[in-house]
Amino acid sequence: MTITVSTDGSALGNPNGPMGWAWADHTPHAGGTPGHEHEGDCDAGGASNGTNQIGELCAVLEALRAHPGAEPLVIESDSQYAINCSTTWVRGWKKHGWKNSQGKPVKNRELIAAIDREISQRPGPVKFVWVKGHNNNPGNEKVDHLAHGYAGDCRGGVKPGYLPLEGWQSLLASEYAKGTVVPEDAHMLMEGKISATEYHLGRAEDTGGVPDAGDGQSADGVPDSRTSSGSGRAESLAEQLAEPEGVPDDLPDYHRTAEAATTDADDDTSTAEPAGSTDDESAASTPDNQTVPTASSTAPASSGGNRPRVVPGLTLSGTLRFSPPPSSSPTFSGEPRHIHGLVEIDGYVQGDGSIELNGARFILG
Repeated sequence: MTITVSTDGSALGNPNGPMGWAWADHTPHAGGTPGHEHEGDCDAGGASNGTNQIGELCAVLEALRAHPGAEPLVIESDSQYAINCSTTWVRGWKKHGWKNSQGKPVKNRELIAAIDREISQRPGPVKFVWVKGHNNNPGNEKVDHLAHGYAGDCRGGVKPGYLPLEGWQSLLASEYAKGTVVPEDAHMLMEGKISATEYHLGRAEDTGGVPDAGDGQSADGVPDSRTSSGSGRAESLAEQLAEPEGVPDDLPDYHRTAEAATTDADDDTSTAEPAGSTDDESAASTPDNQTVPTASSTAPASSGGNRPRVVPGLTLSGTLRFSPPPSSSPTFSGEPRHIHGLVEIDGYVQGDGSIELNGARFILG
């Protein structure tokens, strides 16, 4: 019997806003049944600081540890970063001493190495499937709500930080460690005073599994998955724009590919992150010549999804210049590359309608 799990990470004000992670079984009340070595049918956590990428990786790691058996495991994620870290890039990083293509230490190494160990040691096979975020996928909507809600609860001090050991290690080793609120039980976990089992005890929830249809409702009856858990307050436009779900912080290449990747213990093909990437967290796309094991699920190259609202009548005109340019990529074919997304603007518009942009962030749509 195949086990299917959805995972997601969230960061409010990414990077370095309150962070959340979540996984959820597609089978209702699965906890305690064969292959489900956990309570309930979902789990969620977060921290006062962090990034979307740390949340995505925590969700994958916790899903693997909650399902350690011989049954085939399918992990659905809207994060190409998490999938690539877990399946392809990790091979090159291990061969090169955990250095990225610029010779710099790989970020979130503790989490990525732990995911690699769990996959290698798991008796049953693991397959990753990419799904389009915020597209009425019931599993994705549920874990998005759980992760987003826990991040909101961390922001409000309603819930304490709750990450796997390697999540705390990656976060505290990052540039976002300053000001992180680390609960006492997490300190005890990192000091070896309590076990991971003791740390997780009583945390999981049983919400009835993933809904059968993507009706915009989570399994606990919350109609809007973008509303912070327990608060009943819908996000402002500014907050929605501040959280590029499933999209890394910076994007050096604009040829977005939608992929699903599988792990294969017998496949020793090494594929590192795209050459020319300035940061291993920033590689959102796969070069045209990169070999990626694919599953049966694919998605359109550009996506609409649930877009932030458009200001009626407000348009932009003129020429924008992307940096680094597509020509800096080793996969550049000489042809223009189609992109679809948002430009993050923070500045002052002059009376004539002009604004000077300097390093404005582009977010794939």
